[in-house]
Amino acid sequence: MPTIRLKPKAEARAIRHGFPWVFANEVVTDRRTRAIAPGTFARLEEHDGRALGLVTVNPASKIIGRMMDRDPDAQIDQAWIAGKIAHALAMRAALYETPHYRLVHAEADGLPGVVIDRFGDVAVIQPNAVWAEAHFDLIADALIQVTGVSSIVRNGSGRARALEGLPELTEIARGAVDGPVPVPMNGATYMADVLGGQKTGLFFDQRPNHAFAAKLAKGGSVLDVFAHVGGFSLAALAGGATQALAVDSSAPALALAEAGAKASGMTDRFDTLQGDAFDILQKLAEDGRRFDTVICDPPAFAPNKPALDAGLRAYERVARGAAALVAPGGYLGLCSCSHAADLSSFRNASARGIGRAGRRGVMLHTGFAGPDHPQLPQLAESGYLKAVFFRLD
Repeated sequence: MPTIRLKPKAEARAIRHGFPWVFANEVVTDRRTRAIAPGTFARLEEHDGRALGLVTVNPASKIIGRMMDRDPDAQIDQAWIAGKIAHALAMRAALYETPHYRLVHAEADGLPGVVIDRFGDVAVIQPNAVWAEAHFDLIADALIQVTGVSSIVRNGSGRARALEGLPELTEIARGAVDGPVPVPMNGATYMADVLGGQKTGLFFDQRPNHAFAAKLAKGGSVLDVFAHVGGFSLAALAGGATQALAVDSSAPALALAEAGAKASGMTDRFDTLQGDAFDILQKLAEDGRRFDTVICDPPAFAPNKPALDAGLRAYERVARGAAALVAPGGYLGLCSCSHAADLSSFRNASARGIGRAGRRGVMLHTGFAGPDHPQLPQLAESGYLKAVFFRLD
């Protein structure tokens, strides 16, 4: 097994205390290190030779090492992977009545760069690190061993894979998938396109925020902007909202939202509007429309630090446009999945937008991702989702 060694001034203490990544500028990158094949397992040592653990190495990435095991002699085989999945499953099984959740949340569940979302008997694996791509079959076999799922989709898309130097690839790796998969959640039925939808087909992370918004929306009208497959609107209707309008730029996503409304018996209270969200917000305001609850869950406007300033301006613009559509005494929910925008920055941008819309609001609640998306305390990137809820005068 090869060895990579930290430079004398590298912060080994952070790694000893649980930080899972080793950056390329922290290690001695001599000819032997650069020659290590991406995805290889290696022994990580301090500058003086003391072992820190077993890492997977990718010399082509800024994250040259990802901690696999604190034991430098660990064997990364199917049994090791199955142990990690079983540990993750035990917590989800205790929390959720049906097997619909994020089963593995990468580093936080001890499988660096691996995301697994479970949709009953169907699972979607995102191998976002080179080691996971190279050992995909081991991961799939371990997943079947532990959970008994019958079908597995390999979802090889997204920015994380590009940073690892991996190609885009989506395929059915085990079993069969005949179409969108129905998912019960918060009293509604959602339709997840696990082959062609965004990410893995459904955003489980918003489940608790959907539930909170549904309580606010009971007995009133709802506008769900950047709705995807109807996350907030279908939950609100299941919770007693009188009417919901879902807005999204994607016609296929709205078609899935409509299918979910039909499966939930909500078609008569559910409408969709396809187009640019900012244009639709402006048009609804010009038409004098008002809603008792407005929720905006946009894509990551600030996916990295260079995009932060522009992203915060976009979040402010969303808040301004949405606030104008909230009925007096109504509720506004604003979400961000940008890890580069921390909670304070996002909350301030939202408050500025509300003020520039000429509205005054009090903040009721701050929400985060559900417990099937655990956060690694040492890794800020694992705590990306924020949701802030306001009541407006």
